Amino acid sequence: MQHYSPKKGLIVGAGAGLSAAVARLLAKDGVEVSLAARTPGDLSGLCEELSAKAYACDASSRDDVAAMFAALDTDDRTPDFVLYNPSARARGPFIELDPEEVHNAIMVSAYGGFLVALEAARRMVEKGEGAIFFTGASASVKGYAQSASFAMGKFALRGLAQSMARELQPKNIHVAHFVIDGGIRNEDRPERMPAEGAPDSMLEPEAIAETYMSVLRQHRSAWSWEVELRPWVERF
Repeated sequence: MQHYSPKKGLIVGAGAGLSAAVARLLAKDGVEVSLAARTPGDLSGLCEELSAKAYACDASSRDDVAAMFAALDTDDRTPDFVLYNPSARARGPFIELDPEEVHNAIMVSAYGGFLVALEAARRMVEKGEGAIFFTGASASVKGYAQSASFAMGKFALRGLAQSMARELQPKNIHVAHFVIDGGIRNEDRPERMPAEGAPDSMLEPEAIAETYMSVLRQHRSAWSWEVELRPWVERF
């Protein structure tokens, strides 16, 4: 039974946490990794570690996304796997939200996902194979108080992924959405609960990345379009 093995991967919204964990597993599997961020200089260490290449891109900008994919084509790094990670939010009571900040949150979380997926899908459909993954959140399925902009963006991204999956999976393009229902551990985010009372109360980036890779390797006779991940102590 043959599993999908991409040769060139692109992670948009790359950083030191989940993106880096996925990038390392891709590189371990022999995938040529490209990374995209607004400030690609921040990725120099990871690029050196993985022999990756970084590209400057504001995912909410149509021109930036088009230019990035054109550069990838020129560099012979056209991806057959793409992971979309960016998100933004404007917090606060609903009646106090700044419309411009909400607009930016939706543009980054959802419209950017559309722009990146559009460029990627056009190339993958022509090739006849590929995979496009989206990182969602609790807000993809639950709208929280004082977090309307995040819910709008993440609900929209989930709808995009579901629609794409139904249209593109019959064309051999695996589209998957991941609901990350909980906080992801990083150096600036301490454990929310005392370790002695509830260890592993936050998601480990490496554990999430392993799930992403497992879904990427799925045989097309049994593809997942959505996977929900949460720490064992997280409330449903």
